[in-house]
Amino acid sequence: MQSEKKTESKTVLIIFLAVMAAMIISGIVFYAELKELMNRPRLYPHVLFAHIVAVTLFFANAIVGMLWESRSLASGKKEVILHTYNTVAWLDARFSSPLIVASVITGVTLTLMLGDIWKIGWLFWAFVLFMFSGATWIISDIPTQYKIKELMENLSPEDPELPAELVRLLKLRLKISLLGVLPLFAVFILMVYKPGIPSLVPG
Repeated sequence: MQSEKKTESKTVLIIFLAVMAAMIISGIVFYAELKELMNRPRLYPHVLFAHIVAVTLFFANAIVGMLWESRSLASGKKEVILHTYNTVAWLDARFSSPLIVASVITGVTLTLMLGDIWKIGWLFWAFVLFMFSGATWIISDIPTQYKIKELMENLSPEDPELPAELVRLLKLRLKISLLGVLPLFAVFILMVYKPGIPSLVPG
């Protein structure tokens, strides 16, 4: 059962990464065509609405997941901790991943409507922070999750408590999640207030 869940989660992750890679490559290779296709002023309010919904739900799910995991660890109860982690991991794969894709698609569309992402300061920094958050998740959180799943597969039902190494990794994942969420909070500020800050790319 555990191996089936692991295979299923890995499949979802591979599909998600493949979609993201295809989007990035398409944006680079077919930039002019995509700009012409997406640059339709009448679509702007609809794309903006979809972007706000996707980003807000993704951000809210990340925050609630962190709070839920921290509360379960504070309880010290094996069953509560395992159930919480499995549920949060399930939501990450099937809820957060599609929301990330939707956020990127709508966000790129909006930037094409507003202008050059590299020249508009607040857009540039929002994109950089978003990419930093994604890199944190890919580089740090994914390997940590695989280590956690390996330890969970070797758990004995008779053990009343979780191994110290597993608890340490669960706490580490909370810190990684916080590191990934903080840049998104800054992205929200940039999206709403649109400050006149300069881009690092020369005009």
